[in-house]
Amino acid sequence: DISPLLKDPAAFRTLIDLLEDHLRASFPKIDFIAGLDSRGFLIGPPLAQRLGIGFVLIRKKGKLPGPTESVSYALEYGTAELEIQSDAVEPGQKVVIVDDLLATGGTMCAACELLKRLQAEVLECLVIIELKLLRGSEKLQSVPFYSLLQYD
Repeated sequence: DISPLLKDPAAFRTLIDLLEDHLRASFPKIDFIAGLDSRGFLIGPPLAQRLGIGFVLIRKKGKLPGPTESVSYALEYGTAELEIQSDAVEPGQKVVIVDDLLATGGTMCAACELLKRLQAEVLECLVIIELKLLRGSEKLQSVPFYSLLQYD
C-alpha cells in the first residue's frame, strides 16, 4: 500500500528522487515513461517531468479514445485486458514501464507485450514494491526489472 507515501509530501518527493536517480544512472536515453492503470499514473507523470520526457497511459480496456492496441492476460481470478493508444509511441522509442507493485506479473507482462506490438524498446519495468514470494519478476524474462522494496 503506497497510501502513506502519497500522504507525505517529503516521502513522495524522496520516492521520486530515488526513482529519478536510478533511471538517470541506468539509461542515458529514455523517450517515455509508461504508467499502468491506475497507480502507475501517480508515479509516472512526476518522474517523467523530472526527466524531461513524456508520459504514456496503459489503461484497462475501453478507457482510451481513438485507435488502440489491446492484450488480454490472466489474473488470479480470471482475465483482464489492457490497452494503449496505437500512436502512443513510435517504433524504436525507449520506454520504462512504472507501477506501484509487482505481484504475479500478469499486468506488467501484458504492458510489455503492448509496447512490443508498437515496436518500442522496453528498457525496464520499474515498481516501488515487489512481492518476491509470488515470483512475478520471473515472468518478465528478458526485460530488466527494478524494485525499490522487496517483501518475501
